Amino acid sequence: MKTLLIVSHPDILESGSQQYFLSSLKDFDEVTVHHLEAVYPDGKIDVKKEQDLLKIHDRIIFQFPFYWYSSPPMLKHWQDVVLEEGFAHGTRGTALKGKEFGLVLFIGINEKEYQAGGTERYSINELTKPYQAMAYKTGMKYLKTLSIFQFSYMEENEKMDALIQYWQMLTMENDSSLASREKWLISQLQKAMQRTEDQKDTDTFKYTIELIEENRSSIDGLKIVLDQVRQT
Repeated sequence: MKTLLIVSHPDILESGSQQYFLSSLKDFDEVTVHHLEAVYPDGKIDVKKEQDLLKIHDRIIFQFPFYWYSSPPMLKHWQDVVLEEGFAHGTRGTALKGKEFGLVLFIGINEKEYQAGGTERYSINELTKPYQAMAYKTGMKYLKTLSIFQFSYMEENEKMDALIQYWQMLTMENDSSLASREKWLISQLQKAMQRTEDQKDTDTFKYTIELIEENRSSIDGLKIVLDQVRQT
């Protein structure tokens, strides 16, 4: 699966949160990072180039800071000119049909405020309805949004948890089951083994993979027993 990560941020080099997440992607060959403001500093978008990029990827992710319940203006402009009738929608506009689409949002307000009774009143799900409608109109499957709240206030372990969710959002198949997560983790450990030259790290990765596989065997064995019990 190939993922196109379309990033919109007018001052990305000054954003600690954006740099933290984007810098972690250097070893993910299946992810194409596409920062709109860097590619088009004059705001003149090459529509054909953008449409060609969309065609060769299976999953499309928008990543941006949540400004006034929407995206930075560059991303909105991109939507206006790239997702045109005849390409993304309309009778002959089926180029995006069957692809997956999702959002990675960076939000500066506490998560508890995005609900009835909170200062923002509405949930993130409600406020992102235009993107859900866009996915529906273009025939894409809408993925669960990854919302990262108040990154600068996170503890290190919380940042790492968010980073793992981010990697999974970009590279894991759309299946949140334990078996799928285990499969994804093993594949990442195997890639790390190929990159390292440290035997100690290699042994640690191998041991971790063996533990995951042993636990999976135990879980599968328990499932068989439970199924047999239910049938008696």
